[in-house]
Amino acid sequence: MIAQTAARSGPAHIGIIMDGNGRWARERGQIRTQGHLEGLKAAKRIVKAAGEMGVSFLTLYTFSTENWKRASEEVGFIMDLVKKYLRGELDFYRENRIRIRHAGDRSGLPPDVLYELDEACRETKDFDGLQVILALNYGGRDEIVRAFKKLVEAGDTKNVTVEKMSRYMDNPDVPDPDLVIRTAGEFRTSNFLVWEAAYAEYFISGKYWPDWSSEDLAGAITAYRNRERRFGAVNDKVI
Repeated sequence: MIAQTAARSGPAHIGIIMDGNGRWARERGQIRTQGHLEGLKAAKRIVKAAGEMGVSFLTLYTFSTENWKRASEEVGFIMDLVKKYLRGELDFYRENRIRIRHAGDRSGLPPDVLYELDEACRETKDFDGLQVILALNYGGRDEIVRAFKKLVEAGDTKNVTVEKMSRYMDNPDVPDPDLVIRTAGEFRTSNFLVWEAAYAEYFISGKYWPDWSSEDLAGAITAYRNRERRFGAVNDKVI
């Protein structure tokens, strides 16, 4: 649900488009997969930092519905990396009370990856710390289409509203993102949280994702807190 008032505190929910892994590797004369490996290390740093900074929800754009178009070797490496991360970091989730969740089309994921994803979600479902939503096989348009199909299947098509549609999204209990971060200097939404991020603030970083640190996250949060969120309204105090 869209918040109705501007907030100087927060953000409660941050979404991150983790971009630049391949370019990071290329500029160092390394193969693209090494960039993804370093990107995974950055993700762990940022997850820990986000929890320490009081963020409640963190959505990481892990693999899009369009990423299947990449070379099969790269896709396979990413899927294997995700699987190993979900399995190998369970102690990290427990120690930091992190809850793992998923956004995206489950039907398109390899069975072994889906198994590890479900296990991580099950093992952490009662944790009360930061909630990390992995946008895996995720596309914003795809999510909207799937939500509409659920609405139709439920026979709930009378008087369709924004609030009603929101109930059929992948994680309807998660608040809309306050802040969306994109790394590597790109100015595109890339089909990320198309529905939910309608009123999110955006922060573009020139750094490649593998270079991101807790200081970068703190800087993005500070920039967010210095903005006036109006949600289409007018603040008469602003000249």
